[in-house]
Amino acid sequence: MRKSSTISTIVGALAVALTIPVTDFALSGRWQTEAKWHRALKKAAPGTLLLDADGVEFQSAGFHHRWKYIDIQTFDLSGRELTLFTYDNRHWHEPGERPFRFSLGEAMPPEIAADLAELVGKPSRNGDPAPSSAAIAEIPAHHRVWSGGSNGVLRFENGGIDYLTNSPRDGRSWRWADIQTIANPNPYELRVTAFREIAEFDLKKSLPRDLFERLWDRLYASGLNVQEIHK
Repeated sequence: MRKSSTISTIVGALAVALTIPVTDFALSGRWQTEAKWHRALKKAAPGTLLLDADGVEFQSAGFHHRWKYIDIQTFDLSGRELTLFTYDNRHWHEPGERPFRFSLGEAMPPEIAADLAELVGKPSRNGDPAPSSAAIAEIPAHHRVWSGGSNGVLRFENGGIDYLTNSPRDGRSWRWADIQTIANPNPYELRVTAFREIAEFDLKKSLPRDLFERLWDRLYASGLNVQEIHK
């Protein structure tokens, strides 16, 4: 569908230097909060969760562990709930990797959540978008789910797609690297297929075709380090 446009974008992108820019992460310092580690069949363990430029750490009276970002497979952040999916083996030879679920004493700032996504690197589910980040376009939308969904705003940015809503646990911030494809069956629908979920939106205003094509080009040119959606 978009082959010719994608090819021309890729050809143009080859003229761009393919060096990755140095990013100043807020986590070059540190962020911490009181937290509880939730364990199956045991009382939650209170302690402190710390994030810095090198990894994530949880300190409590009976447990102290640190995960380097390379050792975190993915994470799920929703409201004040954070689950780290690590490469640690589960107990008693249970299948799969070991998750660590925390309830946070205070909400993680959106800029810290964005840094966490960049530092982990692998696809994640970040439910803490930044409302103040620059956007090239915004469209009011309804997130359609089996239980009713939510109302909010889709924001299209050079870094990815955000969905802002007042509904708890339903906000999203997808980096381009976290998105597999996008679909626009008609001007009033948008489907975002990410590596960890599929989100379907009913748009309250039509999505201009030229904007969708720019988003499509940006998605498929992301591997070439194209830094902006061309206006």
